[in-house]
Amino acid sequence: MEQSAAINSLVKAEMDISQIRALMAEGKIVWTEHIAIRLRERGIKRADLIKCIENGEIIEKYPDDAPFPSCLIFGKCLAGRPLHVVTGLNAGVLSCMITAYRPDLEKWENDFKTRKTGK
Repeated sequence: MEQSAAINSLVKAEMDISQIRALMAEGKIVWTEHIAIRLRERGIKRADLIKCIENGEIIEKYPDDAPFPSCLIFGKCLAGRPLHVVTGLNAGVLSCMITAYRPDLEKWENDFKTRKTGK
């Protein structure tokens, strides 16, 4: 158990977009039932999600998420529209695609990278 905690600490410290892209290129992706449902509900294709990661950037990190550290990626889908993807990392495996959605200007600034603050 201590080794797993040490590995997850390393993942937290080093989580970056190039690591996520490399894991994706190696096919180290777990597609959960949850993400499959969300993609269907929101009309988002897996190819859009992959394109977002290929051209995107991490805009928020959630190092204390359970069961694995995760992050929010902003990028563009195949049609060039903004897309957000949340993914979790587990010791060198892109453990799961958690969710994906099209950011809303009611919650995000025009750059789709900055959350609006409550007024």
